[in-house]
Amino acid sequence: MSGDRIAGAVVGLAVGDAAGWPAARHRAALHAPWSRRLHRELDAFAEEHRLTTLPVPFALNQPTAPLAVGPSDDAEWLAWTLLTMGTPRADAFRALVGRDDIRARVSVATALDNLARGVEPPASGHDNPHHFDDAAAVRAVAYGLRGAAPDEDAQVTNAGDGLLGARAVAAAVAEAVATGSAAEAVGAALAVLPEDTAIGHNARLALAAARAAGDPFGAVPALDAALLDHVYSYGVGAALTVPAALALTEASDGELGRAVPAAACLAALADSAPALTGALTGACGGYGAIPEGWITPARTLAGCCLPELAGKDLIELLKGLS
Repeated sequence: MSGDRIAGAVVGLAVGDAAGWPAARHRAALHAPWSRRLHRELDAFAEEHRLTTLPVPFALNQPTAPLAVGPSDDAEWLAWTLLTMGTPRADAFRALVGRDDIRARVSVATALDNLARGVEPPASGHDNPHHFDDAAAVRAVAYGLRGAAPDEDAQVTNAGDGLLGARAVAAAVAEAVATGSAAEAVGAALAVLPEDTAIGHNARLALAAARAAGDPFGAVPALDAALLDHVYSYGVGAALTVPAALALTEASDGELGRAVPAAACLAALADSAPALTGALTGACGGYGAIPEGWITPARTLAGCCLPELAGKDLIELLKGLS
C-alpha cells in the first residue's frame, strides 16, 4: 500500500471536514458557552424580525483561532480510532463512558449510554435511535487503511445502513489506497452494498445521477434531487452521505479538488459528506495531490470533540502508527 495515499486519505478527510459549514459550529465549542447562546439569540432575532442577515460563528473578545479553517469532529474521531485500534472496540468506547468533555454523533452518545447500562455490542449499536448514521463510516476510514473489516468497531455504535456504510467506506478506501483508482474504489463499495437496502439503492441512484450530469459541480442539483427529501432534521444518515461521496468520487475521477467543493455544496449533508469524499479522493490521489494551501490548516486538530487531541498533527500521528 502507498504511504502517500494513506496520508492522502487521512488528510483528505480532514480537508473535507474543514470545508463543510458545520466545522465552524463544531469548533466554536472551544469558546465560552455565552457566545453560542448569543448566536442562538441572534438567530431567533433574525427569525422574529424577518431578517435575511443570519449570524455566523463569532469570537467577539475571545481568541479567534478556533474559528480558523480547520477540521473538526470527523477528523478527531478518525484520529481517535487510529490511536485505539489495538484495543478491543467495546473496551475503547467504554473508556469514554462518563466523560462530560466529549462531543459526538447521536449514535456514539447513545452507544456510550448503552455500554454504561451493560448493553454490549451489537445491541449497543442496534438498540440505538441513530443506528443508521455515518459515525462508523467515518471511523471506517481507519480500517480501510489497513485493509481490515470495520464490523467490530461499527457494531458498537451502528447497525443496518450504518454498518453497511462502514463496510462500504472501508472497502473503498482499501481499494483506493491499493490502486489509486476511483472506479475500482466505487466498485469495491458497491460490492458490499446490497441493492435491496436503502444505502445500496441510493448508492446506485446517486452514481447514475452524477454520471448523467457529467462533472462533480454539475451533479450537485441532481444529487440533491436524487437523495434528499429535506424532511428529516439531521443530514448524517449513512444511506445519504456515503452514496453522495461515492458518486462525487467517481464523477471527479478521484480528484479531491473537484469533488470536495461539490460535496460542500450539498448543504444538508455538509457535516460528513465532504469529509467522506475527501477521504476517498485523498486515497485515490495521495497526499501530494491535496492543494498546498489546505495542508497546514487541515493537519492540526482543534480538540473540539476530544480535548486530548488538541494540537495533534495528523501526519505525525500516522508516523507514530507505522
